[in-house]
Amino acid sequence: MRMRTAAILPVKRFAQAKQRLGANVADNLRLALAGAMVADVLLALAQTDAIECTIVVTREVLAARAAREQGAIVVEDLLESGQSAAVTLGVERALAEGIERVLCIPGDCPALDPAELESLLAGRAGAEREVVIVPDRHGTGTNGLLLTPPDAIAPSFGPDSCERHRVHALDAGVEFRLERPPSLLLDIDTGADLRVLRERLEGASSRAAGTRAVLGLRAHTDALSETGAG
Repeated sequence: MRMRTAAILPVKRFAQAKQRLGANVADNLRLALAGAMVADVLLALAQTDAIECTIVVTREVLAARAAREQGAIVVEDLLESGQSAAVTLGVERALAEGIERVLCIPGDCPALDPAELESLLAGRAGAEREVVIVPDRHGTGTNGLLLTPPDAIAPSFGPDSCERHRVHALDAGVEFRLERPPSLLLDIDTGADLRVLRERLEGASSRAAGTRAVLGLRAHTDALSETGAG
């Protein structure tokens, strides 16, 4: 029997998101980029068969609307106390829904590939207690956190969170492993990240049709067909 799995996606209000891009990107483009990236992530999650539902934790009206259009559950982030607190709200909702494991990911990995997520979720799918950490491309932050059960450890995102999550798993006596699905390693925080993203989206196998459009990059035929082409 397939393990009941939910994705948890915390989303800041777009006006507050991606502030570190401010020196490189005009405000109107930054806002459009934040929205497009979340939409692309939501689409990838909806296309991942192993994910039963997505739980979006946010106070951003546009993100909530996009989430509901994809059939996601929306939890209002009333306190907006940060990514870890938002993910904790999502975990609480997942447990209330009878979910057996959760995949916590950010909304700024727009090239997310459902096939890679399927492979990640297929690995040791029967484990009763396990933590899987997906680091960022620098190896220090956390871009993905797969928790079985959903409350296996407390989420603790932010600088150096990869090591912190590893220590939390050790302290809790929970098995852990690191995985590096390529499309989940790149999150967009800085101008350097954005340059890397542009390079990747110009590749033939890139996804992220919405983000590609905001950045003025040519949309590939397969990406257009995935999003319904308008």
